Amino acid sequence: ALNKKYIMKQFTIFTCAVLLFIGSTAFINDTSKEIEAELQWHEKLVEAQVISKKTNKPIFAFFTGSDWCGWCHRLQATVFAKPEFKQWANENVVLLELDFPRRKKLPADIAQQNNELKAFFKPRGYPTIWIFTMNMNEESKSYEISALGNLGYPSAPEGKEAATFIGNANKILAKTD
Repeated sequence: ALNKKYIMKQFTIFTCAVLLFIGSTAFINDTSKEIEAELQWHEKLVEAQVISKKTNKPIFAFFTGSDWCGWCHRLQATVFAKPEFKQWANENVVLLELDFPRRKKLPADIAQQNNELKAFFKPRGYPTIWIFTMNMNEESKSYEISALGNLGYPSAPEGKEAATFIGNANKILAKTD
């Protein structure tokens, strides 16, 4: 009986230790996610343009179908969610999401803006990313867009999508230097 009581006590201590360890590692993982850089996507071109002008970074426009485009979701998972992309994006571009959903309705001003940019850039499929700068023409008092280049889903071995995408984006950015 004494031996059984001893084993139960040891089992309880072991179980508590395991639960404490699991709980503490879960907390550590949660805090590391908070520390990790997050992406700030804008949906209004005017906001992105103001930040672009202030930071001297081009706009990175992501043409997506948020509620229907499988390749868009895949790009977000294999590239945009990766720490290396988040760091690259935060250092190099201003992010603008141009959504073309089928089931949800966008506010009228956003839908109009997205359609105007779609007419200008003419994406042939989704996802498409255009990197561009935008400046005010003082004479005509209208914005002029300078398209630097475009990207789609990267052709890369599995697990190398983010590195390939960033490399392709850097080639576009290098044209502006």
